[in-house]
Amino acid sequence: MVIEARGLTKVYETGRRRNRRRIEAVRELSLTVTPGERLAYIGPNGAGKSTSIKILTGILHPTRGQAQVLGLTPWEERKRLSQRIGTLFGQRSLLWMELTPRQSYRMLAAIYGLDRAAEQARVAELGDLLDAADLFDAPVRTLSLGQRMRCELAACLLHDPEILFLDEPTIGLDLVAKQRLRELLVRLNEQRGTTIFLTSHDVADIEHVAERAVVINHGEVIYDDKVSVMRRALLATKVVEVGLTSAIDAPAGAGITVLEQTDQRLHLVVDTTQTSIRAVLDELLGPAVVDISVVDPPLEQVIAEIYESPSP
Repeated sequence: MVIEARGLTKVYETGRRRNRRRIEAVRELSLTVTPGERLAYIGPNGAGKSTSIKILTGILHPTRGQAQVLGLTPWEERKRLSQRIGTLFGQRSLLWMELTPRQSYRMLAAIYGLDRAAEQARVAELGDLLDAADLFDAPVRTLSLGQRMRCELAACLLHDPEILFLDEPTIGLDLVAKQRLRELLVRLNEQRGTTIFLTSHDVADIEHVAERAVVINHGEVIYDDKVSVMRRALLATKVVEVGLTSAIDAPAGAGITVLEQTDQRLHLVVDTTQTSIRAVLDELLGPAVVDISVVDPPLEQVIAEIYESPSP
Protein backbone atom coordinates (compact mmCIF):
# COMPACT_ATOMS: atom_id res chain seq x y z
CA MET A 1 0.00 0.00 0.00
CA VAL A 2 1.17 3.55 -0.70
CA ILE A 3 -1.32 4.97 1.82
CA GLU A 4 -2.66 3.14 4.86
CA ALA A 5 -4.60 4.95 7.57
CA ARG A 6 -6.19 3.36 10.64
CA GLY A 7 -8.48 5.19 13.06
CA LEU A 8 -7.23 8.68 12.20
CA THR A 9 -8.95 11.28 14.37
CA LYS A 10 -8.35 15.01 14.60
CA VAL A 11 -10.06 16.99 17.37
CA TYR A 12 -9.93 20.78 17.63
CA GLU A 13 -10.78 22.63 20.81
CA THR A 14 -12.41 26.04 20.43
CA GLY A 15 -13.68 28.71 22.80
CA ARG A 16 -12.57 29.49 26.34
CA ARG A 17 -13.53 28.20 29.77
CA ARG A 18 -17.25 27.41 29.95
CA ASN A 19 -17.64 27.95 26.21
CA ARG A 20 -14.84 25.54 25.37
CA ARG A 21 -15.94 22.73 23.05
CA ARG A 22 -14.39 19.93 21.02
CA ILE A 23 -14.89 19.57 17.28
CA GLU A 24 -14.00 16.31 15.53
CA ALA A 25 -12.81 17.29 12.05
CA VAL A 26 -11.80 13.69 11.28
CA ARG A 27 -13.28 10.72 13.10
CA GLU A 28 -11.80 7.20 13.05
CA LEU A 29 -10.81 7.47 9.38
CA SER A 30 -9.50 4.23 7.88
CA LEU A 31 -8.33 4.13 4.27
CA THR A 32 -5.95 2.23 2.01
CA VAL A 33 -4.64 3.24 -1.42
CA THR A 34 -2.65 0.95 -3.70
CA PRO A 35 0.20 2.03 -6.01
CA GLY A 36 -0.98 3.61 -9.27
CA GLU A 37 -4.57 4.18 -8.17
CA ARG A 38 -6.57 7.21 -9.26
CA LEU A 39 -8.69 8.01 -6.22
CA ALA A 40 -11.34 10.71 -5.83
CA TYR A 41 -11.65 11.75 -2.19
CA ILE A 42 -14.84 13.75 -1.96
CA GLY A 43 -17.42 15.17 0.39
CA PRO A 44 -19.27 18.40 1.24
CA ASN A 45 -17.59 21.46 2.73
CA GLY A 46 -16.55 20.73 6.31
CA ALA A 47 -16.45 16.96 5.73
CA GLY A 48 -12.82 16.67 6.86
CA LYS A 49 -11.14 16.30 3.46
CA SER A 50 -8.55 19.06 3.81
CA THR A 51 -7.78 18.12 7.42
CA SER A 52 -7.15 14.48 6.56
CA ILE A 53 -5.00 15.43 3.55
CA LYS A 54 -2.92 17.69 5.80
CA ILE A 55 -2.43 14.75 8.17
CA LEU A 56 -1.45 12.41 5.30
CA THR A 57 1.07 14.95 3.97
CA GLY A 58 2.55 15.60 7.41
CA ILE A 59 1.30 19.16 7.91
CA LEU A 60 -0.92 18.24 10.88
CA HIS A 61 -0.56 15.77 13.73
CA PRO A 62 -3.62 13.61 14.39
CA THR A 63 -5.16 13.48 17.85
CA ARG A 64 -5.02 9.71 17.62
CA GLY A 65 -4.70 6.98 15.03
CA GLN A 66 -1.97 5.73 12.72
CA ALA A 67 -0.98 6.31 9.10
CA GLN A 68 1.76 5.24 6.74
CA VAL A 69 2.39 7.01 3.45
CA LEU A 70 5.05 5.29 1.32
CA GLY A 71 6.11 3.47 4.48
CA LEU A 72 6.64 6.71 6.43
CA THR A 73 4.69 8.26 9.30
CA PRO A 74 3.82 11.64 7.74
CA TRP A 75 3.88 13.88 10.83
CA GLU A 76 7.09 12.30 12.14
CA GLU A 77 9.02 12.05 8.84
CA ARG A 78 7.63 14.98 6.92
CA LYS A 79 10.93 16.05 5.35
CA ARG A 80 11.62 12.58 3.93
CA LEU A 81 8.01 12.26 2.77
CA SER A 82 8.06 15.63 0.99
CA GLN A 83 10.82 14.29 -1.29
CA ARG A 84 8.44 11.57 -2.51
CA ILE A 85 5.05 13.28 -2.81
CA GLY A 86 3.69 16.24 -4.77
CA THR A 87 0.87 18.58 -3.81
CA LEU A 88 -1.23 20.82 -6.04
CA PHE A 89 -3.83 23.04 -4.39
CA GLY A 90 -6.07 25.07 -6.70
CA GLN A 91 -5.98 28.08 -4.37
CA ARG A 92 -2.23 28.11 -3.63
CA SER A 93 0.68 28.63 -5.97
CA LEU A 94 4.07 26.92 -6.08
CA LEU A 95 5.33 29.57 -8.49
CA TRP A 96 6.58 33.14 -8.01
CA MET A 97 4.38 35.54 -10.00
CA GLU A 98 7.14 37.89 -11.11
CA LEU A 99 9.43 35.09 -12.26
CA THR A 100 9.11 32.72 -15.18
CA PRO A 101 8.15 29.12 -14.38
CA ARG A 102 11.67 28.03 -15.41
CA GLN A 103 13.20 30.36 -12.82
CA SER A 104 10.85 29.00 -10.16
CA TYR A 105 11.78 25.45 -11.14
CA ARG A 106 15.45 26.29 -10.59
CA MET A 107 14.75 27.29 -7.00
CA LEU A 108 12.49 24.31 -6.38
CA ALA A 109 15.13 21.97 -7.81
CA ALA A 110 17.64 23.33 -5.29
CA ILE A 111 15.15 22.68 -2.48
CA TYR A 112 14.71 19.10 -3.66
CA GLY A 113 18.44 18.56 -4.09
CA LEU A 114 18.44 18.18 -7.88
CA ASP A 115 21.65 19.16 -9.65
CA ARG A 116 21.49 21.46 -12.69
CA ALA A 117 21.70 18.66 -15.27
CA ALA A 118 18.93 16.66 -13.58
CA GLU A 119 16.78 19.80 -13.29
CA GLN A 120 17.16 20.70 -16.96
CA ALA A 121 16.42 17.16 -18.11
CA ARG A 122 13.36 16.95 -15.87
CA VAL A 123 11.99 20.34 -16.95
CA ALA A 124 12.39 19.36 -20.63
CA GLU A 125 10.64 16.04 -19.97
CA LEU A 126 7.75 17.74 -18.16
CA GLY A 127 7.44 20.34 -20.91
CA ASP A 128 6.82 17.55 -23.41
CA LEU A 129 4.58 15.52 -21.10
CA LEU A 130 2.35 18.48 -20.20
CA ASP A 131 2.60 20.23 -23.59
CA ALA A 132 3.77 23.33 -21.75
CA ALA A 133 7.40 23.94 -22.82
CA ASP A 134 6.42 27.16 -24.62
CA LEU A 135 5.03 28.56 -21.34
CA PHE A 136 8.11 28.07 -19.16
CA ASP A 137 9.84 31.32 -20.18
CA ALA A 138 6.90 33.73 -19.79
CA PRO A 139 6.38 35.56 -16.47
CA VAL A 140 3.80 33.66 -14.43
CA ARG A 141 1.66 36.81 -14.04
CA THR A 142 1.15 36.91 -17.84
CA LEU A 143 -0.25 33.35 -18.07
CA SER A 144 -3.92 32.46 -18.14
CA LEU A 145 -5.20 30.41 -15.23
CA GLY A 146 -5.27 27.26 -17.35
CA GLN A 147 -1.70 27.84 -18.52
CA ARG A 148 -0.55 28.57 -14.98
CA MET A 149 -2.11 25.35 -13.66
CA ARG A 150 -0.12 23.34 -16.21
CA CYS A 151 3.04 25.07 -15.01
CA GLU A 152 2.00 24.46 -11.39
CA LEU A 153 1.58 20.77 -12.22
CA ALA A 154 5.11 20.71 -13.63
CA ALA A 155 6.37 22.33 -10.42
CA CYS A 156 4.89 19.66 -8.17
CA LEU A 157 6.16 16.91 -10.50
CA LEU A 158 9.72 18.26 -10.68
CA HIS A 159 11.10 15.74 -8.17
CA ASP A 160 9.18 12.82 -9.75
CA PRO A 161 6.79 12.14 -6.82
CA GLU A 162 5.21 8.73 -6.32
CA ILE A 163 1.91 10.22 -5.08
CA LEU A 164 0.23 13.40 -6.25
CA PHE A 165 -2.20 15.04 -3.80
CA LEU A 166 -4.58 17.39 -5.64
CA ASP A 167 -6.99 19.64 -3.75
CA GLU A 168 -9.54 21.30 -6.11
CA PRO A 169 -7.02 21.53 -8.99
CA THR A 170 -9.60 22.66 -11.58
CA ILE A 171 -11.22 25.39 -9.48
CA GLY A 172 -11.68 28.57 -11.51
CA LEU A 173 -10.67 27.00 -14.83
CA ASP A 174 -12.81 27.27 -17.96
CA LEU A 175 -14.26 24.13 -19.54
CA VAL A 176 -11.43 23.64 -22.05
CA ALA A 177 -8.70 24.12 -19.42
CA LYS A 178 -10.47 21.75 -17.03
CA GLN A 179 -10.68 19.01 -19.63
CA ARG A 180 -7.05 19.48 -20.60
CA LEU A 181 -5.88 19.22 -16.98
CA ARG A 182 -7.97 16.06 -16.47
CA GLU A 183 -6.41 14.46 -19.54
CA LEU A 184 -2.93 15.38 -18.30
CA LEU A 185 -3.56 13.72 -14.93
CA VAL A 186 -4.76 10.51 -16.57
CA ARG A 187 -1.79 10.51 -18.94
CA LEU A 188 0.60 11.07 -16.03
CA ASN A 189 -0.91 8.12 -14.18
CA GLU A 190 -0.88 5.80 -17.18
CA GLN A 191 2.60 6.69 -18.44
CA ARG A 192 4.46 7.10 -15.15
CA GLY A 193 2.35 5.10 -12.67
CA THR A 194 1.89 8.12 -10.40
CA THR A 195 -0.78 7.58 -7.75
CA ILE A 196 -3.45 10.29 -7.98
CA PHE A 197 -5.25 11.40 -4.78
CA LEU A 198 -7.85 13.94 -5.92
CA THR A 199 -10.37 16.06 -4.03
CA SER A 200 -12.91 18.06 -6.00
CA HIS A 201 -16.43 19.45 -5.90
CA ASP A 202 -16.70 18.98 -9.67
CA VAL A 203 -18.46 15.73 -10.56
CA ALA A 204 -16.81 15.79 -14.00
CA ASP A 205 -13.34 15.66 -12.36
CA ILE A 206 -14.40 12.48 -10.60
CA GLU A 207 -15.87 10.88 -13.73
CA HIS A 208 -12.95 11.73 -16.03
CA VAL A 209 -9.95 11.28 -13.73
CA ALA A 210 -10.73 8.80 -10.95
CA GLU A 211 -11.22 5.05 -11.02
CA ARG A 212 -12.30 4.82 -7.37
CA ALA A 213 -14.38 7.18 -5.25
CA VAL A 214 -14.24 7.55 -1.47
CA VAL A 215 -16.88 9.82 0.05
CA ILE A 216 -16.47 11.17 3.57
CA ASN A 217 -18.78 13.24 5.72
CA HIS A 218 -18.21 14.49 9.27
CA GLY A 219 -14.77 12.90 9.04
CA GLU A 220 -16.04 9.37 8.35
CA VAL A 221 -16.01 7.25 5.18
CA ILE A 222 -19.61 6.75 4.02
CA TYR A 223 -18.95 5.32 0.53
CA ASP A 224 -16.06 3.51 -1.14
CA ASP A 225 -16.45 1.94 -4.58
CA LYS A 226 -15.38 2.08 -8.21
CA VAL A 227 -16.35 5.21 -10.10
CA SER A 228 -17.92 3.00 -12.78
CA VAL A 229 -20.28 1.61 -10.12
CA MET A 230 -20.91 5.10 -8.75
CA ARG A 231 -21.66 6.36 -12.25
CA ARG A 232 -24.26 3.69 -12.91
CA ALA A 233 -25.89 4.07 -9.51
CA LEU A 234 -25.57 7.77 -8.73
CA LEU A 235 -24.31 9.78 -11.71
CA ALA A 236 -26.86 8.69 -14.31
CA THR A 237 -28.86 11.93 -14.00
CA LYS A 238 -28.02 14.89 -16.24
CA VAL A 239 -29.53 18.37 -16.18
CA VAL A 240 -30.41 19.96 -19.54
CA GLU A 241 -30.94 23.72 -19.70
CA VAL A 242 -32.31 25.20 -22.94
CA GLY A 243 -32.52 28.88 -23.95
CA LEU A 244 -35.37 29.72 -26.31
CA THR A 245 -36.68 32.52 -28.53
CA SER A 246 -40.20 31.10 -28.30
CA ALA A 247 -42.02 28.28 -26.53
CA ILE A 248 -41.52 24.70 -27.74
CA ASP A 249 -42.93 21.35 -26.69
CA ALA A 250 -40.81 19.61 -24.06
CA PRO A 251 -39.46 16.16 -24.96
CA ALA A 252 -41.53 13.34 -23.52
CA GLY A 253 -40.26 9.91 -22.61
CA ALA A 254 -39.08 7.58 -19.89
CA GLY A 255 -36.75 9.25 -17.39
CA ILE A 256 -37.41 12.83 -18.58
CA THR A 257 -38.68 15.30 -15.97
CA VAL A 258 -39.57 18.90 -16.81
CA LEU A 259 -38.52 21.21 -13.96
CA GLU A 260 -39.31 24.52 -15.64
CA GLN A 261 -40.94 25.55 -18.92
CA THR A 262 -41.43 29.12 -20.16
CA ASP A 263 -41.28 30.93 -23.51
CA GLN A 264 -37.57 31.66 -22.89
CA ARG A 265 -36.37 28.65 -20.93
CA LEU A 266 -36.73 24.88 -20.65
CA HIS A 267 -35.15 23.00 -17.75
CA LEU A 268 -35.07 19.18 -17.83
CA VAL A 269 -33.67 16.37 -15.75
CA VAL A 270 -32.81 13.24 -17.75
CA ASP A 271 -32.18 9.76 -16.35
CA THR A 272 -29.67 8.46 -18.91
CA THR A 273 -30.33 4.85 -17.93
CA GLN A 274 -33.78 5.25 -19.51
CA THR A 275 -33.26 7.84 -22.26
CA SER A 276 -29.97 8.92 -23.81
CA ILE A 277 -28.90 12.55 -23.79
CA ARG A 278 -28.35 12.29 -27.55
CA ALA A 279 -32.01 11.37 -28.10
CA VAL A 280 -33.15 14.32 -25.99
CA LEU A 281 -30.87 16.77 -27.82
CA ASP A 282 -31.97 15.46 -31.23
CA GLU A 283 -35.58 16.16 -30.28
CA LEU A 284 -34.80 19.60 -28.89
CA LEU A 285 -32.74 21.04 -31.74
CA GLY A 286 -34.72 23.53 -33.80
CA PRO A 287 -34.90 27.19 -34.86
CA ALA A 288 -36.34 28.33 -31.51
CA VAL A 289 -33.34 27.00 -29.54
CA VAL A 290 -30.53 29.51 -28.98
CA ASP A 291 -28.52 27.72 -26.27
CA ILE A 292 -28.23 24.25 -24.73
CA SER A 293 -26.12 23.11 -21.78
CA VAL A 294 -25.84 19.66 -20.24
CA VAL A 295 -24.45 19.58 -16.71
CA ASP A 296 -23.91 17.06 -13.95
CA PRO A 297 -25.94 17.10 -10.76
CA PRO A 298 -24.20 18.97 -7.91
CA LEU A 299 -21.95 16.86 -5.72
CA GLU A 300 -24.19 17.60 -2.73
CA GLN A 301 -27.06 15.84 -4.52
CA VAL A 302 -24.86 12.81 -5.24
CA ILE A 303 -23.86 12.61 -1.57
CA ALA A 304 -27.51 12.92 -0.50
CA GLU A 305 -28.32 9.95 -2.74
CA ILE A 306 -25.49 7.98 -1.13
CA TYR A 307 -27.10 8.54 2.25
CA GLU A 308 -30.42 7.26 0.94
CA SER A 309 -29.04 4.25 -0.92
CA PRO A 310 -28.05 0.88 0.64
CA SER A 311 -24.37 0.36 1.43
CA PRO A 312 -22.48 -0.89 -1.65
